[in-house]
Amino acid sequence: MRWQGWARFQALVREELRHLVAFQPSDRHWQMPVAAAAASGLPLLIGAWANHLDYGLVASLGGLVFLYLPNTPLHHRMALLMACAFGMSASYALGVMSHFSPPLMVPVLTFIAILVTLVCRFYAIGPPGSLFFVMAASIGAFSPVQGPQIPLQVGLITMGTVLACLIAFFYSLVILRLQAPQPVARPPRATFDFVVFDSVVIGLFVGISLALAQLLQLQRPYWVPVSCLAVIQGMSLRAVWNRQVQRIAGTGIGLLLAWSLLTLPLGSWGVSLLMIALTFVIETLVVRHYGLAVIFITPLTILLAEAAHLGKGLSGAIMQARFFDTVLGCVVGLAGGICLHSPRFRDVVGRQMRRLTPSRLGR
Repeated sequence: MRWQGWARFQALVREELRHLVAFQPSDRHWQMPVAAAAASGLPLLIGAWANHLDYGLVASLGGLVFLYLPNTPLHHRMALLMACAFGMSASYALGVMSHFSPPLMVPVLTFIAILVTLVCRFYAIGPPGSLFFVMAASIGAFSPVQGPQIPLQVGLITMGTVLACLIAFFYSLVILRLQAPQPVARPPRATFDFVVFDSVVIGLFVGISLALAQLLQLQRPYWVPVSCLAVIQGMSLRAVWNRQVQRIAGTGIGLLLAWSLLTLPLGSWGVSLLMIALTFVIETLVVRHYGLAVIFITPLTILLAEAAHLGKGLSGAIMQARFFDTVLGCVVGLAGGICLHSPRFRDVVGRQMRRLTPSRLGR
């Protein structure tokens, strides 16, 4: 019996390793990572040139909307991208406004997570789904801005999304000559379970993760709800588990990379070029292996949110805070994933939720 138990344990370890090291095939052309790096990198270069890297960082966050560009005909992809650009700016604006009332941060972020997840699922918007909308709102909520600066900050991220749409247009003109677009598929029938129930559960756990971060009095814990959402969005419990392990392991290695990069004498131009290079590497790897991509996502997001404050002796504190934020968010995301994929939880809670929704939605 002892040998049988040991054999089962070895088989389990081998199976876990197989899932964690598996690479996915990809047909992504090299032009896509280049265009993505340009969309988020050009605002940084402009900010460095104008001696306002902090402005460039906000606009660069809007440039991430480029990643929502679908492989469809030109008219459809541009319409969808412009809608996502509006959603990114609106999410950031709501997040920034919640900054002035800490008790509102949790309900506002919960509302944003529910709404954007519901919209993404209703219209079948693929990865990254609601992730960057929640990320923009979360970073905005913990941005140290004053009341009169809100229009400026929202204008900067909006300009970043407009630049991303412009780059996406010219990129599309090139890429559509290299590969035929996919036909515009009709969104699948919107079911209550997939659209409403899942969105509410995901949003509530994102809010719970931020509430726990506030109870623990973490400083600027914007990465906790982002990590939670990144994990809970897995299509199966196996996917949720894999993402949690890969995200924690990738973050640990990524923090070592970030620490080594932050020891370099980086000025505004150096930070800008470094972030462009990291974006290119991430978009090359993320479709092949999520864990490897997280290694480079970690220093990129640290620079995106903290580059304006670097050089002030905070790098060690940032490293520790980021790892703890990631672990906390992943644990809450795993708990949410277990609930989300539990038939009993879905049956009991879903039945109660249907009673609170209009008859047309509760199907």
